[in-house]
Amino acid sequence: MRIAIASDHAALALKAELREYLIEAGHEVADLGPHDGDSVDYPDYGYKLASVVADGTAERGIALCGSGVGISISVNRNPALRCALVSEPLSAALCREHNDANCIAMGARLTGSDMAKACVDAFLNTEFAGGRHQRRVDKLSNPEV
Repeated sequence: MRIAIASDHAALALKAELREYLIEAGHEVADLGPHDGDSVDYPDYGYKLASVVADGTAERGIALCGSGVGISISVNRNPALRCALVSEPLSAALCREHNDANCIAMGARLTGSDMAKACVDAFLNTEFAGGRHQRRVDKLSNPEV
């Protein structure tokens, strides 16, 4: 699977660890930055991540910042993205199964490495259930539906 990952400076270490974890699992990973510890603005990286998932360059996205909140808001500004803030595997699985989420966000200051990996696994290995959930997902990107 092609996965894009981005963070702010607060989540740089978690991003690097997840990038390696994903590569070892056989995924193609686009690391959208940042690449050093200089202070950056999470919206810049959230927008970049949303763009590559929206245009199909990546199939899924992983967004990281200190809390996960700010970057998830920036990713969700793109109407093609459904980014869920997750902190444990059940929410990561349900966001795929019920909401067809194409991105997850996590907070590096709140979610440890092992839990983040478990969330990534649940997110990547859960299929969208479709059915009754489809009309709701359609409304997420098109409120007029």
